[in-house]
Amino acid sequence: MSNLGLQIRQAASSVDPIVADYTVGYVQHIIKSTEDSVLSQQLDIPTKVEFLRGMLISAGGDSKKVEKLCSHIESTLVDRLKKNMAKLKVEGDTSKRLLDASLLSSHERDDTSMTFLSSSVDVEHIGRQMESKVDKKKLKKAEAKIARKMAKREDRYVKYEASKLINEQKQDDYDSFYLKVNPLDVEETGGRSKDIKIDSFDLFVGDAQRILMDASLTLAFGHRYGLVGQNGVGKSTLLKALSRRQLDIPKHITILYVEQEYTGDDSLVLQSVLDADVWRKQLLVEEQKTNERVEEIEKLRKEFEDGSPEMKKLDTEQDDLYQNLEKVQERLADIESDKAEGKAAHILYGLGFSEEAQNRPTKEFSGGWRMRLSLARALFCQPDLLLLDEPTNMLDVPSATYLAHYLKTYPSTVLVVSHDREFLNEVATDIIHQHSERLDYYRGSDFDSFYNTREERLKTQKREYENQIAYRKHLQAFIDKFRYNAAKSREAQSRIKKLEKLPVLLPPEQEHSYQFKFPDAEKLSSPTLQLLDVSFGYKPEELLLNHVDLDLQMDSRIAIVGANGCGKTTLLKIALGELDPTGGSVYKNHNLRIGYFAQHHVDALDLSQSAVSWMGKKYPGKTDEEYRRHLGSFGITGSLSLQKMALLSGGQKSRVIFASLCLNNPHILVLDEPTNHLDTAGLDALATALKNFKGGILMVSHDVHMIKEVCHDILYSEDGKVRKFPGTMDDYKDYILEEADSVGVVKRH
Repeated sequence: MSNLGLQIRQAASSVDPIVADYTVGYVQHIIKSTEDSVLSQQLDIPTKVEFLRGMLISAGGDSKKVEKLCSHIESTLVDRLKKNMAKLKVEGDTSKRLLDASLLSSHERDDTSMTFLSSSVDVEHIGRQMESKVDKKKLKKAEAKIARKMAKREDRYVKYEASKLINEQKQDDYDSFYLKVNPLDVEETGGRSKDIKIDSFDLFVGDAQRILMDASLTLAFGHRYGLVGQNGVGKSTLLKALSRRQLDIPKHITILYVEQEYTGDDSLVLQSVLDADVWRKQLLVEEQKTNERVEEIEKLRKEFEDGSPEMKKLDTEQDDLYQNLEKVQERLADIESDKAEGKAAHILYGLGFSEEAQNRPTKEFSGGWRMRLSLARALFCQPDLLLLDEPTNMLDVPSATYLAHYLKTYPSTVLVVSHDREFLNEVATDIIHQHSERLDYYRGSDFDSFYNTREERLKTQKREYENQIAYRKHLQAFIDKFRYNAAKSREAQSRIKKLEKLPVLLPPEQEHSYQFKFPDAEKLSSPTLQLLDVSFGYKPEELLLNHVDLDLQMDSRIAIVGANGCGKTTLLKIALGELDPTGGSVYKNHNLRIGYFAQHHVDALDLSQSAVSWMGKKYPGKTDEEYRRHLGSFGITGSLSLQKMALLSGGQKSRVIFASLCLNNPHILVLDEPTNHLDTAGLDALATALKNFKGGILMVSHDVHMIKEVCHDILYSEDGKVRKFPGTMDDYKDYILEEADSVGVVKRH
């Protein structure tokens, strides 16, 4: 397949060069996979070739020619795989060692030397017979020792496939899944450590995609770890593997993972939180059944005489029941079952559920509120290891503030995936950085400390790399100049040896970075956008907004904060003209252009189209190349801009929307939760772009760090009023905690 690029161009002459290059690279990757002892055993060649077939045809290829090409590729790959599998049977299966093929290749031994060591006959050496000097007994003993080491290593190196149990919780009901992960009958834990240490494991997901290699996970009990890294490195996969005990966590350590919204039903919110603690629920049921059986026995005793066999049998059963009841009640006392309802109510209130909302059926709440309910259920259970995946994405600033405050006093271990800097700065005692298939620990660090340390480390690595490159170039220049100079030949040979002995030099790791840029529009005369004495209610008798004034100019930087459901998004829609106020008026400059980022921005995308096609229809007038260049400046590079947007990640879809906002040169940006789905690099790029934007900004966001970076004024929505807050975001968070403290939800420290 040396002429694969030419064959592709012949089969699909109109295909974009980037797609052609991608296809060549993809096939080369499959070829390497057929040679890998781990990957080859899980390689599904027909599926991969089918993907290539669909991509080339959708890119404009002739279906018959593409079919012929793909059939040739498939048959070649299958033959190659069969040969490699046959070779694997001869050489032995090394897949359980979980070493990368590239590492194995660097430690290959010559076949002849292997034959020599294992040979039991004399060998020829330079034309004459030599008797083997190998001590066969010692060799056998050494081989047995190596076999024991390998067996011990295989016990440690276990392959975990996070995809195996991904749907297990969906198949089982919550109670049975909870008890499967956290068995109630586990032996007593008194005096047993709840630290977690998992050495030397690999983690795979999906079609042999490796997430971690030879990694070690160490979690000290009582610490709160922030797990950070770019989107797509497998942070959520690691959490799922932990939550299902695919990794070797001691059975006495309880685990709970908040990963999806609660499925609503007729149960009341408060009761659903109480039911989340399955141990308490099971113990209460057992207590009730035991008491009922005791009452039945008391009635039966009246039917038999003392000393009769029936009475003795009842006495024995009653004694057993009393012993069991005592144990059950001790367990209930240990978990403070009698205080459970008050604890659940406090957690729910802190997350935004009023007393009235706590007594409503869960099915009446939207997805965002059900996600909060999932979070409340996990906090109520208080497992030894609490796993949270982007917990602030569905929370407003008050609820996120409460959650951070609650977790700061959480008595057990927390492992949280988040891109919210402010949240991690408050919560995390340590940072774990997942990248390049490994885990790096920054102990005693919040996010800012980690970020600064990481930046300095990268700068140092870059300087060392550049110095090494310069040194190598210096040696090479001398060698090139004096290699054939008789007087300097010895020095040149010395430098050649020195250059050969230098270790393999790898460039320092570079984090992906993006540079968003919003174009500057022409100035507009004041007023630009005004809301005067605006009131609004979806029902005339229930006003959501009451007598609100808002003045947005081209130099404005305004953030609106408040609890979910208080009318923040509604206010934005009134400003945009999507909703008409029931009272008051809205004034807009007739030349005003607004760029709007909706909270549910995916709804605005046609996911069946590529980003280039969608932008071409929505904002016509440019060539495909211009759209691709523009998308590239927002991190949608290469083939990403040409594939269906349904295949893009949440963060990539967000970047497509940000790119589209620029195409009408807006005077004002109206942003509703713009930080969702963006990783750290994306958040940094967005903050920088917004700070450099010359127009006005009106933002609703739960990301405190973004608000601090971009906005000058804070409006808080409460009880139908929207007022300017007289202070900073830190002052507003203190105000939230004081309000919660006034009703007994939090305790101030």
